[in-house]
Amino acid sequence: MPSQEYINKTNKYFNPATGCPGGCIAALFGVKDDEYDRMLSETLNSMNFKEKALGKIGLDEDQLKEIPPVYFHGFYYKDNAMYRIGKDGRLRSSKYSATWLFFSGSQVYMYQHVLDMASTWKKEVTEEYFYKDITNFSTVTETVTVGGKNMEVNEFALIVPGDKFFCSISGVPDADRAISAMKQKLREKKG
Repeated sequence: MPSQEYINKTNKYFNPATGCPGGCIAALFGVKDDEYDRMLSETLNSMNFKEKALGKIGLDEDQLKEIPPVYFHGFYYKDNAMYRIGKDGRLRSSKYSATWLFFSGSQVYMYQHVLDMASTWKKEVTEEYFYKDITNFSTVTETVTVGGKNMEVNEFALIVPGDKFFCSISGVPDADRAISAMKQKLREKKG
């Protein structure tokens, strides 16, 4: 969870005029993109999501070595997240998702933690899927409109009959490689 200092700074980053009664020049006094990125990185590093995931799943990592674990993470644009385009042209959100996928001989175990850098809000989800029930691993690209500008957002989808699980992959440059390995394993299990 972010510190109160980081919560306050995040709110200033996404609402630069906050705390400026009578107006101020937010561009000069607001939180910069690199400072927000640093606060987010420090918060994520302090939370040890892999350990949390294994604890929630209740299995030892040695039981989950069918293929190497996959860590997907990135900005999260749902559940009333605040977002803005930085001076560097990157789309950022006040919410961030960290998702671990582990693979046993018969199941995929998923743990997702979504945190809000602007508050103490969080969401944790743990799911188990049998390979035989999974119909597809795929990617989804959606368009988010921010300040009149359209930005693309990429997500991973795990699809089972009647349900879909989504997680952000905006923070993973080689997500396609991991998804290809997962698809190959799914084909092996179904073939």
